[in-house]
Amino acid sequence: MTIEDRDDAYLITHALATDTLSRLRDAETEQVAFRKGLVKLGRICGYEIIDGAMETEYVPVETPLAETTGERVKGLDDVVIINVLRAATPFVEGLLKAFPRAKQGVISAGRDEAAGMTDDGEFPITIDYVKLPEIRPEDTVIVADPMLATGSTMAAVLDHVLDEADDFEDLFVLSAVSAPAGLVRVSEAVPEADLLTVAIDDHLDDDGFIVPGLGDAGDPSSRTA
Repeated sequence: MTIEDRDDAYLITHALATDTLSRLRDAETEQVAFRKGLVKLGRICGYEIIDGAMETEYVPVETPLAETTGERVKGLDDVVIINVLRAATPFVEGLLKAFPRAKQGVISAGRDEAAGMTDDGEFPITIDYVKLPEIRPEDTVIVADPMLATGSTMAAVLDHVLDEADDFEDLFVLSAVSAPAGLVRVSEAVPEADLLTVAIDDHLDDDGFIVPGLGDAGDPSSRTA
């Protein structure tokens, strides 16, 4: 199994996921390769969710030569992916390769950098736009954001999701890199969410950025040209 329980989060340890993340971290990775890497990582994470968290069922299959029994994944038509704009867009593009029939929602959210981080490690969050599809009891909901730092943005986003629906099959928060403080904040605020990440990094710096992190996934200009 390539998903490991780490108390406050589940760690995706698939070799291709960790390889792709290592390339994303590299400051020499240029903008186009960085975006393509996020797409690839989203696809890998989507497959890991399918393999590690979704059930299968046996079905009859008629081959050209005989009838046999096959195995199908249940619930692939019952997935909602919520894109936390704008950093998550290529990450979600990859997820959609694993869940091509998923319904999509978007929430534009960002922290007020000018206000600075409070003494308890939070930022004021501004929600600019919310557009969510109907979320049904049978749906698996995946909220995607490449970086989970203080957890302030994700906690605010999940508040909006839970305002729309409090009954669903599963709720996943998916990130590429996470800080320990953010994982604790989100898990305490929304205990019904399963937190999935490819890496749990060391700490947050004084400005609330993940260290070692991977730069600003929402700002391509922060990468080398």
